[in-house]
Amino acid sequence: MNSPHDLIRYDLQLIASWIEPGSRVLDLGCGEGDLLQHLIARKGVTGTGIEHNEQKVARGIEKGLSVLQGDISQEVLDYPDNAFDYVILSQTLQQVYEPAALIRSMLRIGHKGIVSFPNFSHWGIRLQVTFSGYAPVSRRLPYQWYETPNIRVITLKDFRKFVHEVGLRVLDEVAINTHSQDRYGRIIAFLPNLRATYGIYLIGKE
Repeated sequence: MNSPHDLIRYDLQLIASWIEPGSRVLDLGCGEGDLLQHLIARKGVTGTGIEHNEQKVARGIEKGLSVLQGDISQEVLDYPDNAFDYVILSQTLQQVYEPAALIRSMLRIGHKGIVSFPNFSHWGIRLQVTFSGYAPVSRRLPYQWYETPNIRVITLKDFRKFVHEVGLRVLDEVAINTHSQDRYGRIIAFLPNLRATYGIYLIGKE
């Protein structure tokens, strides 16, 4: 029988697989702390999270986690250089006002960064725009244009180009599709920019 720690989202399972045991981890936009809880239980990490939503922060604290409430772009400025082994930004980049500044801060305070985001170049999104003429709405992007928190439209190709332009490098990457409430999924190797719903990137300094 699976424990609660086995039930984290599929993308978080893959992120966790990149984390070395005993690492120092900062999770930006950590939500209720599912990934942190998993990493502490399974990898013995020392973990901290930052989350803007007060209710999610409270739930994380109830789990016994170290979670701070605040704006991730501002809070990262308070940490010294190389304070963490990994800084994680999971499915939040598309909501960030100054992504280049945040990514640079992640690689200042952490040796490596892990970034994931929904792929706006997925074929389903392309078809919706082409044939309906409306901004796309899907299970993974469930918001109407006037209520969405997503202010960035990012594709896998965009992010690779962006990492190069800001003077960083991609150390590893994986493109995925998820199903069953995102608990399970599969890796997409063929035409990922067209066929994957999410991209996950391990990034580091040049």
